[in-house]
Amino acid sequence: MMHMTFYWGKKVTLLFDFWNTDSWTSYAFTLLACLIVSIFYQYMEDRRLRFRLLSTNKTTVAPPPQDGFAANSTTTPLLYSRLLTPNAGKLSVARFAGAVLFGVNSAIGYLLMLAIMTFNGGVFVAVVLGLALGYFLFRASDEGLVVVDNPCACA
Repeated sequence: MMHMTFYWGKKVTLLFDFWNTDSWTSYAFTLLACLIVSIFYQYMEDRRLRFRLLSTNKTTVAPPPQDGFAANSTTTPLLYSRLLTPNAGKLSVARFAGAVLFGVNSAIGYLLMLAIMTFNGGVFVAVVLGLALGYFLFRASDEGLVVVDNPCACA
């Protein structure tokens, strides 16, 4: 029977039918695995953001003037399409690698969410501690790091 509220105990089925814990040792190794995967998630997110920062093109193309809006004015069109820029649709190795990193990181994130949905208190604490520790180790220095998604060079 699946729990619908938080419970504390050593008996957990995590993600797969074969991943059952029935002793304190197997439960401790499961919690350690959750902690390590959570830390790895934050590491991969840091790598993905840094890769995106390194792979962004340094030269940005301003959007063409539309309906009397100047390209350097503060009133640019709200629904600016990336399709209007000449190099936005170009396939590149960097875009493909960024998409692969995003997919891997999304998969890890969803697996962590499903692990938490076992409603075991220890699994929840292990994942949250792992995410916090991973953030502290790999992403705490990202506070000043900004990746701008809009290539508009408007002032």
